[in-house]
Amino acid sequence: MALFPGLVCVWFLLAAALHEGLPSPPRAGAGDWDYVEVRPGAHMFWWLYPADQDRPLPLVMWLQGGPGGSGTGFGNFEEIGPLDRDLQPRKTSWVQAASVLFVDNPVGTGFSYTERPDGFATNVSTVASDMLVLLQHFFTKKPEFQSVPFYIFSESYGGKMAAAISLELTKAVAQGSMKCSFAGVALGDSWISPLDSVMTWGPYLYSTSLLDDYGLADVSSAAEKVKQAVENEDFLKATELWSVAESVVEENTDGVNFYNILTQQPDDKWTSAAGESFIALQARRHVGRLYRQSLSELMNGPIRKKLAIIPQNVTWGGQAEDVFSNMAGDFMKPVVEVVEQLLTAGVNVTVYNGQLDLIVDTMGQEMWVNRLKWAGLPSFSKLRWTPLDDPASPGVTGAFFKTYKNFSFYWILRAGHMIPSDQGAMALQMLKMITQQD
Repeated sequence: MALFPGLVCVWFLLAAALHEGLPSPPRAGAGDWDYVEVRPGAHMFWWLYPADQDRPLPLVMWLQGGPGGSGTGFGNFEEIGPLDRDLQPRKTSWVQAASVLFVDNPVGTGFSYTERPDGFATNVSTVASDMLVLLQHFFTKKPEFQSVPFYIFSESYGGKMAAAISLELTKAVAQGSMKCSFAGVALGDSWISPLDSVMTWGPYLYSTSLLDDYGLADVSSAAEKVKQAVENEDFLKATELWSVAESVVEENTDGVNFYNILTQQPDDKWTSAAGESFIALQARRHVGRLYRQSLSELMNGPIRKKLAIIPQNVTWGGQAEDVFSNMAGDFMKPVVEVVEQLLTAGVNVTVYNGQLDLIVDTMGQEMWVNRLKWAGLPSFSKLRWTPLDDPASPGVTGAFFKTYKNFSFYWILRAGHMIPSDQGAMALQMLKMITQQD
């Protein structure tokens, strides 16, 4: 692209890296990447794909969940990047509709790393302040993006972080300390109100015939214990009890997949090792799955080689479980008030959720949305939703949505937690609508 004359052709390099004679993609995309030291000894990695069209398009930053999931790895090669894990062009890549910025966030995620044990973030406030340092660096290095509409899209725990980041970014833009055109945030299957998710696991599974009466009683009892800990503001204990509640769900459903109730649970058996804490178990269960062997081999092999800036002692995903463990005390804290502040400030906020997701089920999302302290909620609640055709199956409903002023909600059908993986065409269509291209 003319805007990026000196950048490396990533698609060509990645295909060549495997030495397998893969066919050249129909159009080569340019990319750029860098490290930012956000605090002494704490380094964050970002990777940009400019849009593969020459017309002006928005900039989208993608934040993965976990905390500890890698956007440059999982989000990039498994969900929305220009190439899939086999380095084949993705038909539903988001670079068709936006320039996409992947960030390994928080520090210690993916290729991001800390040189010291106390360099990990322990709460979303630190996550947000770190991200503002990175964005300051990015928009200074890439001034051509300062006037481009900038959106933050997120998934899972990434949504909790995205909300906190968006609020601090809004303040920074208003104060003139950040030069960018922040246009909105999209919260996908997001951990905004953890307790609402846990409390609806039982009813959701019961309504889909995945629990019997005994199972519903067991799951509800486990969820009540989580609720008590949250109400007592013992959030570390709440995280431990959340782990117990997940085990109760698995025992009563013969191992339901928390990320898509209609797909088979991966072969990994998430059982506690001798002396292992519940926190460590959950780090392996929910972060480890984002670093599966085939993706790790790609990222620590040809990708690492072609990026050429990864320190020798840094392994992709090497500190990911430490990221999760350090955030354990913040994990079950809600950020609904942050969303309320964003809406009141006039920031465009979108919530989108997969129909088949359990861990952040739609029932739980609707509960906190219906309690929002936002002047527009009564009018939003009175709206009937609008069906959307699935672009991959014309004539078949792929989603519903409704919008009032600066708030939107998308219900994505036949999708689990990772919506772009399950319904790529529908996710791309949603992106275009949110960024006002359709």
